Amino acid sequence: MPKAKSKIEIKNKRASFEYEFIETFTAGIVLSGTEIKSIRAGKASLVDSYCYFVEGELFVKNMNISEYWWGSAFSRNDPRRDRKLLLNKRELRKLRRATKEKGLTIVATRMFIAENGYAKLNIALARGKREYDKRQTIKEKDMRRDMERE
Repeated sequence: MPKAKSKIEIKNKRASFEYEFIETFTAGIVLSGTEIKSIRAGKASLVDSYCYFVEGELFVKNMNISEYWWGSAFSRNDPRRDRKLLLNKRELRKLRRATKEKGLTIVATRMFIAENGYAKLNIALARGKREYDKRQTIKEKDMRRDMERE
């Protein structure tokens, strides 16, 4: 029997305003036991999170997963610790090559629980927007909102 679709979806709304997404990937996350319970409770935040490489492995930094309320003292972890991301070698090579270019970075855009029950993180290869790009984005959003009202 298939599992029920999870409603947990944590987004990084600021990332779409600050960055222009070039390509997106879906990665698994290495978590401890109580961290997945906190994510299922919706106690996570992707604000200011980004990814970096260490010895060919990809890690996410500044992703906040709050401590699980019912966890024991031994199962508590640092809420902002760096967490390893799981991608295949081809994707890792592609991202590594791309981040060596000037102006490109990897940002976390969305976290969700997949149908199989695992936590997944959508990451995007991104380029920072300039001030005039941000103003253009705001203008387009306002025009869309005005069109919907009419």
